[in-house]
Amino acid sequence: MLAIRRRHPGGSSAPQVTGPVEQSVLGHLTELRDRIIKSAAAVAVGAVACWFLYPAIFDVLVDPYCNLQGAAVDDCRLLQTEPLEAFSIRLKIAGYGGIALAMPVLLWQVWRFIVPGLHANEKRWAYPFVGSALVLFVLGATLAFHTLTPALEFLTEVGGEGLQQQFRPAPYFELITYMMLAFGIGFEFPIVLVFLQLAGVVTASSLRSARRYAVVGIVVVVAVITPSGDPYTLGILSIPMYLFYEASILIGMLLTRRSDDR
Repeated sequence: MLAIRRRHPGGSSAPQVTGPVEQSVLGHLTELRDRIIKSAAAVAVGAVACWFLYPAIFDVLVDPYCNLQGAAVDDCRLLQTEPLEAFSIRLKIAGYGGIALAMPVLLWQVWRFIVPGLHANEKRWAYPFVGSALVLFVLGATLAFHTLTPALEFLTEVGGEGLQQQFRPAPYFELITYMMLAFGIGFEFPIVLVFLQLAGVVTASSLRSARRYAVVGIVVVVAVITPSGDPYTLGILSIPMYLFYEASILIGMLLTRRSDDR
C-alpha cells in the first residue's frame, strides 16, 4: 500500500524520530477528514455566535457609512430594496464572522495536519510563520476598515453633485468584506518573501536589485486587488507593502545567515 510519511502516533514508548515517518493513505485521509470536521464545527460555533451578535456587528460595520453621512449610528440607514435582503445580509455576516472567529482553530488544524511530515529544522519555523501571518492579516483588515470613510468620500464625490447617495446593504457589505480581505492578503506579502528566501527561490541581493520593478508591481497589484480603486486606498496599501518588501529583505538576510551558520 502506498504510504505517506507521518510521525509515530505512540506515546513515551514510541521510538524517537527527528523526521517524518510513514502512514497509510487511508490513515492520512482519515486524519484530514477529522481536521476538516473540527474546522467546520469551529466555524459553525462562531457563526452562531455572530448570528446573535449581529446587531452589534452591524453597527460597527455601518460606522464608516454613518461617518460619511455625518450622522450617529442610530440615525443612518441603508436602503433595503428586496424582501429577502435582510435575511441574506445576516447570514453573510454570521458566516464571515464565524470564519474570522474560528481562524485560530483553522490555523491550528492546518498546523497539526502538516507538522508530522516536516523535519525538525522545518518545524521550528512553523509557529513564527503562522503567528505572523495571523497578526499581519488582522492588522491589514483593521487598516482597511479605517480607510473606508475617506474611500467612500472619494467614491461619492467623483460622480458629482447630481447623484443622491443611498447605499444598499448587499453592495456596501461586499465592499467592506473585499477591502478587508484585500488588505489582509496584501499584508501577507513579507511572509511570502521571507519564505522564498529561506527556501532558496530568491535571494536578498536579487530582491534589492529588483526594487524599481517591485514598486511598479506593487502598485499594479494593489490597483487590481482593491475593489474601490480610489487613489487614497491605493496609497494606503502600496506604502506598507513596499515597506514590507524592504523589511523582508533584511529579515531574510538575517534568517538565512543564521541557518548557514548552523
